[in-house]
Amino acid sequence: MAIDLQALLDPAHTAVVTSEIQNGILGPQAIFPALAEQARAQRLVDHIVELVNGARAAGVVVIHGLAHRRADGLGDNTNARLFAAAAKSGFAMEPGSELADVVSEVGVRDGELALGRLHGLNPYAGTDLDPLLRNLGITTVVVVGVSVNVAVTNLVMDLVNGGYQVVLPRDAVAGIPADYADSLIDNTLSLLATVTTVADVVGHWRAGG
Repeated sequence: MAIDLQALLDPAHTAVVTSEIQNGILGPQAIFPALAEQARAQRLVDHIVELVNGARAAGVVVIHGLAHRRADGLGDNTNARLFAAAAKSGFAMEPGSELADVVSEVGVRDGELALGRLHGLNPYAGTDLDPLLRNLGITTVVVVGVSVNVAVTNLVMDLVNGGYQVVLPRDAVAGIPADYADSLIDNTLSLLATVTTVADVVGHWRAGG
């Protein structure tokens, strides 16, 4: 069945949710350097800037999902190797700190929401994302950010379980290694979300304006 992207992406019921596009994840002091390097290689931030600016111009809600970590580790998950690696790095991403901030190229504009969490694997867990989306009348969520390995995939699944339609611009997400991320998108996320590109999404918003 063909998907009507114009209807699916109607600004009246669509939101963009960014996942962990923060200085401590994508910047020069990244907690996971290989992921940050891959994001730079595919110009991830540039693509997200294009999409988020397109959303802003079309009146689409933008919500930023932020991962936080206290310097003392209080409240951190400790039940997976991923969390152990983060703790071993010694990086703290305290709420309000430069490392925890959204990368400056994207920023957080007036009228946008930033939802932080101290635990969990994606911006849906441990935050008010679900009730906020429902209060805003959102039925379609465009997911961008990192990583396809964990947070993005987990976010897509939680959104689908919550009853939302999900749109995934594949050039606005990243994972490592790149071929694994592509395979995961093609063989798993494509079964759950409408996989497309930034240019296609922005083009539909412009056409509907």
